[in-house]
Amino acid sequence: MQRNTTAELENYEVYDYIKEEMGYRMYDRICDIKRKFNVAVDLGCGRGQVSKHILEENVGTLYMCDHAEHVLEQAVTSPEVPTHKLCVDEEFLPFNHNSLDLLFSSLSLHWVNDLPGTFKQIHNSLKPDGAFIGSMFGGETLFELRVSLQLAELEREGGFAPHISPFTDNTDLGSLLNRAGFTLLTIDVDELVVNYPSMYELMWDLKGMGESNCAWNRKLHLSRDTTLAAAAIYKDMYGNEDGSVPATFHILHFIGWKPDPSQPKAAKRGSGQISIKDLGRLDEIMKEHPDGIDEK
Repeated sequence: MQRNTTAELENYEVYDYIKEEMGYRMYDRICDIKRKFNVAVDLGCGRGQVSKHILEENVGTLYMCDHAEHVLEQAVTSPEVPTHKLCVDEEFLPFNHNSLDLLFSSLSLHWVNDLPGTFKQIHNSLKPDGAFIGSMFGGETLFELRVSLQLAELEREGGFAPHISPFTDNTDLGSLLNRAGFTLLTIDVDELVVNYPSMYELMWDLKGMGESNCAWNRKLHLSRDTTLAAAAIYKDMYGNEDGSVPATFHILHFIGWKPDPSQPKAAKRGSGQISIKDLGRLDEIMKEHPDGIDEK
């Protein structure tokens, strides 16, 4: 409902600046893989922040999926790749087993309730040696706003309720991907800091993005007194010299592969011929073995 509500805004494009930036960065990561994927899925595609960059040298056929049908209607498609739009719940994927070469998802998986189940379905849908590339908000996202609201509620109301959705951290993400069966995992972290005139503009933009808290146990209303206190705390604790306030978006990027016999494997334990303690004399070792060290 929140996502569909943003589709009714006349200037909805102005709120997509973070998703636009991360969408292009994900496209850049897809281009780093020197392979053409015959069938690919953009899961949680939003308004096509990734898909609109995809070219025929990257993908043969593309499926754009999102659970907000009105946002999906506004999604921009690739100028070169045959594209199909599907309204899909991320927790109930409609794809056959071993049918996809690539699935990518940019800044949408934090809305999934059953993340382990979704990862397992993605793993089942991919062909052997298929790739799962994703980015999602990490645990430190909007920590400034979270701390300010908690301190203000403790001061004015004697307790606090969650106002920001929970996020996954990088250690949990790696464990979840491993449990789902993915191999050759790579996880790295981006930190995007955006400055706003005050806390109010930040909260307004989050609403325009469709990223307001929608947890069932959320507190539905903030009193004016508590909001004023939170804005003052935010500015006092984190404010910049020019009077603006920063908001941190902690982004987790990852790639995992479905296992296949063709993939490289680690050497057998005990097969190494050089000890870590000898790394300091590596030049001497190479001189002693001018023809190279026997890989056997």
